[in-house]
Amino acid sequence: MLRLRNTLSGRVEEFIPVDSANVRMYVCGPTVYDRAHIGNARPAVVFDVLFRILRKLYSNVTYVRNITDVDDKIYKAAQSRGIGIAELTGETIAAYHNDMAALNVLSPTIEPRATEHIPDIIEFIQQLIYANHAYVSNFHVYFDVASFPEYGRLSKKKKDELLAGARVDVSEFKRNPLDFVLWKPADESFNFGWDSPWGIGRPGWHIECSAMSRKYLGGTFDIHGGGIDLVFPHHENEIAQSGGFGCSPMARFWVHNGHLNINGIKMSKSLGNFLTVHDLLKKFPGEVLRLTFLMTHYASPMNFSFDALTQAKNILDRWYIATRDIATYDTTEIMPEVFDALLDDMNTPLAISLLSTQVDELNKAKDPHKAATFLNTCRSLLGIMHTSADDWFCDVPLEQRTWIEEKIRERNEAKLARDYAKADAIRTEVFDRGFLLEDTKTGTTWKKRD
Repeated sequence: MLRLRNTLSGRVEEFIPVDSANVRMYVCGPTVYDRAHIGNARPAVVFDVLFRILRKLYSNVTYVRNITDVDDKIYKAAQSRGIGIAELTGETIAAYHNDMAALNVLSPTIEPRATEHIPDIIEFIQQLIYANHAYVSNFHVYFDVASFPEYGRLSKKKKDELLAGARVDVSEFKRNPLDFVLWKPADESFNFGWDSPWGIGRPGWHIECSAMSRKYLGGTFDIHGGGIDLVFPHHENEIAQSGGFGCSPMARFWVHNGHLNINGIKMSKSLGNFLTVHDLLKKFPGEVLRLTFLMTHYASPMNFSFDALTQAKNILDRWYIATRDIATYDTTEIMPEVFDALLDDMNTPLAISLLSTQVDELNKAKDPHKAATFLNTCRSLLGIMHTSADDWFCDVPLEQRTWIEEKIRERNEAKLARDYAKADAIRTEVFDRGFLLEDTKTGTTWKKRD
């Protein structure tokens, strides 16, 4: 039975779908004005794993991941490049799809774009106005937060606490500083929009997700996912909008991945530590990036570093070496202990540790059945090990990698026999050949010396 951490309740709960014949999940996708960075990639990988788990459990899973293709950032980026908005978003969406494919992220069932759902959004806003949850002010439409008593339930804060600690848009047109925009008029800074009952304009960010999720998943669906930074205000506002529309609860489970830092520091262009997926793929295979994300539990903060990438690369090297000489075949079998780990709130670090143990067994006994099950588990559940060993090994000759792995096995045997002098001698021998051995929780890995 699948168990998930539910931000709404603050607990890890047993997942029981609204309708087991159609399990429904919505995840906030990218705002397409620039290349995807690793902060965009982490939730894409996390919820891809959840999608894979759900497909193992249920015959029909509808996964919606939206694209925000109307936003002030998009307009400004198009202006700065001197191109049209459609051209910018078109090439950015294509680049995003390429990056996600390189990370072995499956395509969602439906990938709606905000600009294709303007009539749905306008209808949604009109219904909120009719229900006295929204009001028109100077060609803007705002959601009236005071009309929704449960506001703040997801973020576990009262309205006055949210007001004191949040960055909210101050406007003379609002009744309350916490009120948020549902529709904004075209202006000199963003002279672009659609006709509406309130004039030419464009939707606010939050209303897009409420309208699109309702269209494709209905009033109440199973899982809403995204990064922890979206809890407030984005997801809090979605709950208010959908609740005001009569969709309550909007989602039964709210699942969020933790913050991502670079070497312990928040990622920022101004700090020079802004990493895009595109640039990292020039240095590391997509499977390495993917495994790096999965080595940290999704709900925990993640410290992304090049050392972590190197560790992930070495783990995959070991796994590819262990399976390269075994005649494998297609199978639908998976390792039950790995699946159990993933069913327990997507415990990917434990799953990786269990797979590493299986690699040790494969090195001892080249069992085709175990190898096939191992590979199918990696591919179908974690989205890794899709490459052939010959294609995988390129920068360091396969013979050299095999020699290093043999030395690691000799060193492990020496340590088990308490022959620490021999173990140290092997480490020195490998070092003299230009490589460092590193002992980790998932086994001994290696990397090139600087």
